[in-house]
Amino acid sequence: MLATSVPARPTRGKSRAAAFRRGLQESGYVVGQNVAIEYRWAEQQIDRLPAMAADLVKRHVAVIATGTTPAVLAAQAATATIPIVFEMGSDPVRLGLVTNLNRPGGNVTGVTNLIVELTPKRLELLHELLPTVKVMALLVNSADRNLALAQAREVLSAARTRALDLHVRNAGNESDFDAVFADIKRLRVGRARNRRGFGLRSRS
Repeated sequence: MLATSVPARPTRGKSRAAAFRRGLQESGYVVGQNVAIEYRWAEQQIDRLPAMAADLVKRHVAVIATGTTPAVLAAQAATATIPIVFEMGSDPVRLGLVTNLNRPGGNVTGVTNLIVELTPKRLELLHELLPTVKVMALLVNSADRNLALAQAREVLSAARTRALDLHVRNAGNESDFDAVFADIKRLRVGRARNRRGFGLRSRS
């Protein structure tokens, strides 16, 4: 039995779940024939993740596949034996999920797009494209606290070296968007960047 645990709503994760099943089928695993999938949806409520991970462990699933930092950390805290496969934006070494990228060790492995490390580079490229813009904003997912803090730290440092006035704004879910964008508009921001997070994928 395979398990997948994600913070998003079922409707938002539908396309990713379909892609996940296609990938399994291409590897010879067909749902209903030789594999079963237990889905868990936190519906953007991160505090539900530990209980969901613990429930999957009790069901003795063969593998836990998940994405986003909070979900991976919850799975890691729940088991040291069941393999955990992640797709996330944080640095798994910095978070203590793996020993190193080449040889992860333990029961956790996966892929990362290193959002934190790449965000300053994106700021640099944006500044090169729009050299006259001096006021910018970065929108981060405050529900993913570790990732949001790391992003803000790195990109603020990069902004200072380029004499940019960068404003970091937080949004944990869609209900925060209207107020955040109104604030960004008030600041007369020349450019806003929306960094990936489960609460921030559907609008930009």
